[in-house]
Amino acid sequence: MSKLIGYARVSTRQQSTDRQEVDILASGVRRDDLYVDQGVSGARASRPQFDRALNALQDGDTLVITTLDRLGRSTQNMLAFAGELRTRGAGLRVLNLGGGDVDTSTPMGSMLFTIMAALGQMEHDIKRERVVDSITKRRQAGKDLGGRPRLVTDSQVRNAQRLVDAGETASAVARDLGMSRATFYRRSRALNLAGD
Repeated sequence: MSKLIGYARVSTRQQSTDRQEVDILASGVRRDDLYVDQGVSGARASRPQFDRALNALQDGDTLVITTLDRLGRSTQNMLAFAGELRTRGAGLRVLNLGGGDVDTSTPMGSMLFTIMAALGQMEHDIKRERVVDSITKRRQAGKDLGGRPRLVTDSQVRNAQRLVDAGETASAVARDLGMSRATFYRRSRALNLAGD
């Protein structure tokens, strides 16, 4: 008897698979047949729960995912995955494509899957290009790129350096500033070079 096997994935631990899980369970997948990878990049070849989902697939079963990018990032990886589905006699259902099954064992299904994989990789590459372009433009404009705000001011580092020069240990001074000794030395050295 064929069954539905669900797979959900998020790339970071801060993200949630809740929405994916709700959609996959609503499509008819049983909770026991749902495999979830938390904090695992789609670029990784080995994903523990994905591997378990593949091992659970048998002839006639269907793998259910919410979006194609949950499977992987590159067209090459996705084509290898399509080959894996074919050898298992399993199908694929991508919910954001209207929930239709893509039978990768047929020439039409294989072609459709290849096109979807290529479009998924193109979408990923375009997003990455936009991010890089945005960062470059912000840098050129001298704008803040975000990141962690500098909590210790240059003035505080200079004062701390004076304490070290007066005999305090660098470890104690750095600890009082809330930074590592290496960071204190790096900041102090940068200020000395800038002052020259």
